[in-house]
Amino acid sequence: GEPLEYMKRAVTQIVDLLTPSDVLSIITFAETVDVLMPARQVTDRELVKQHVYRILSGNTTNLFDGLYAGAAQIASVPSTGYSSRLLLLTDGEPTAGLKDFQSIIAQVGDLKAKGITVTALGFGPEYNEELLSGIARKSGGNYYHIERPEMIPEIFRKELESLLGVVAKNPRLTFYLPRGCTVRQVFGTPPTFNARAAEIGLPDIESGNSITKIWEMDWEPRTPATYRVAKVVLTYEDAATGRTELVTTSATVDFTTDAQAARSSTDPQVAQAVQVAQASRDLEKTMMGMRTQAINVTQMTEQLRKTQTILTQQGRVAEATQVAQAARAAERGDSSNMDKTLMGAIYTLDQGKRSGK
Repeated sequence: GEPLEYMKRAVTQIVDLLTPSDVLSIITFAETVDVLMPARQVTDRELVKQHVYRILSGNTTNLFDGLYAGAAQIASVPSTGYSSRLLLLTDGEPTAGLKDFQSIIAQVGDLKAKGITVTALGFGPEYNEELLSGIARKSGGNYYHIERPEMIPEIFRKELESLLGVVAKNPRLTFYLPRGCTVRQVFGTPPTFNARAAEIGLPDIESGNSITKIWEMDWEPRTPATYRVAKVVLTYEDAATGRTELVTTSATVDFTTDAQAARSSTDPQVAQAVQVAQASRDLEKTMMGMRTQAINVTQMTEQLRKTQTILTQQGRVAEATQVAQAARAAERGDSSNMDKTLMGAIYTLDQGKRSGK
């Protein structure tokens, strides 16, 4: 149908952007999982396009086996000197193979451990946004809701640019904590705890971009002074050399009994980041309120407009636009597009990525 034709067009456009040293594999997952083109360098663009043109639509969706077949193709290519990305495009829920959402998401964690990032692209009203965003979150990739088929080529192009801009792969941020210091939460990214350490995975870092994560911590009372409250360690794989790099710094806090001094020392950048993180939580609450019928459409759209204003004020124009689209979908009774669009905004905000370009 029309979405498949747009997907074919998008892939052929991507092929034209690749160099002969780039590696591409194409896999379909319907009734069966077929490796349409094994991982190979793009030395003959026209041959690759012929493979794409032969793709036919199917009647079932074996998403999990298709995902792992793609991962196997990536694993067959030496990682040194390459940044990899698995693009998963689907318009439906799993109807063959492994179907349990939580089991699929849990298995994707194994891919991330192997350095495989999955970007999940859902088209139309039938796919499950919780599953696709969960796959992307677990592997450190991106999630997109594609409402109209003509959006597919631009999203594919955006993902290619993102991949080509990666300078640090599989970054992990660890806080080593002294006694009397605990991590309550990290907004948008549940940490893992080990002895006196808390750790989170980050998305691959692209040239010119930044990632902001808000850590909420508790400390035992102390006499006024400056204290180191965490040793902070960032580890990542250099995308150019393949070497593991390590950056270490200290997080310090001034303890004071002067309430006015504490209020006046608030960092404006941190305050803005907290507002954005809270906006993401507000979107989750609004979406859940609508799903459970705790709020009506009028209340929901009012809350969405407020969040849209906050995001616009904080310079998050793309996410504010998504929230506005979700509000319009709610007003016309299109709950599927509303949920999927909101999930996209929440996911992007939780990632904490900002373009500096």
